[in-house]
Amino acid sequence: MTTAPTTAPLVEAVDTARPASLWRDTLGSILRQRSAVVGLAILGILVFVGVFAPLIATHDPDQVLLGVEDGVKKRAAPCIHVLGCPADQPQHLFGTDGNFRDVFSRVVYGTRTSLPIGFAAVGFAIVVGTLIGAIAGYAAGSADNVLMRAMDVVLAFPSLLLAIAIVISLGTSYINALFAIAIVSIPVYARLVRSSVISAKENDYVTASRALGESSYGILTRRIMPNAITPIIVQGTLGIGTAVLEIAALAFIGAAPIGAPEWGSMIALERNQLFTAPHIILAPGIAITFTVLAFNLLGDGLRDALDPRLNR
Repeated sequence: MTTAPTTAPLVEAVDTARPASLWRDTLGSILRQRSAVVGLAILGILVFVGVFAPLIATHDPDQVLLGVEDGVKKRAAPCIHVLGCPADQPQHLFGTDGNFRDVFSRVVYGTRTSLPIGFAAVGFAIVVGTLIGAIAGYAAGSADNVLMRAMDVVLAFPSLLLAIAIVISLGTSYINALFAIAIVSIPVYARLVRSSVISAKENDYVTASRALGESSYGILTRRIMPNAITPIIVQGTLGIGTAVLEIAALAFIGAAPIGAPEWGSMIALERNQLFTAPHIILAPGIAITFTVLAFNLLGDGLRDALDPRLNR
């Protein structure tokens, strides 16, 4: 007789409680990490700049302004009218380069080159590396030895030197540079997935699924691989920053097309002007720094948010 009034509020509270959501809880954990929030904010700005580059850029990034714009000078310093630059001088927010092109517009359009290549290279490496690592870790035996020894051979070469060799053999282009960066990154994800599969396949729920007659494909895809998602996401986020650095390095040494509005290429073209016209080098250099910083911060935040041992 006396239990009904006390249990009714509890039942009502349970009925009105919000159902648990894995995605909502995960997003909440990520947003509680300051580094992840800062990384997402910087990355959001970069994506916005890349998407709306035609509206943000003040000039055509490939247009030579000599003879087109009165008073334009080679490697001119930044000129912003609202900050006191004379009105009779053409306005260039980051100045001009050695070919009379607007540096600000080239930095803005460089976002459209570096970010897509970074995402595509890491995405390709994750797909191939996950396939190799999953097969090696689950099959074990000779398949594991053959696949992982092949990955060891790739890891034996310095990644940048191997990427240079691949680009030179395939030809100089951003597509070939993308594949080169992806190929040298595959062993990282293959070894990561293999270790996750080996540690997960001996768990009790995998043994129970095997005893119930579930196929090897079902066990691997539905029981084991979900445990490898978290480390892959974290490593992939960090890998995009590395890929951006590598494409800039390939462009700097001439293993990628020179002259295109790409940050590494811009630095390579004006590398001898560090003391005479530092703005030409600092502008793309700062863009690379903020891009890599954004992915590193996001990767650290994801690691802390998705790791149950670190997430409190």
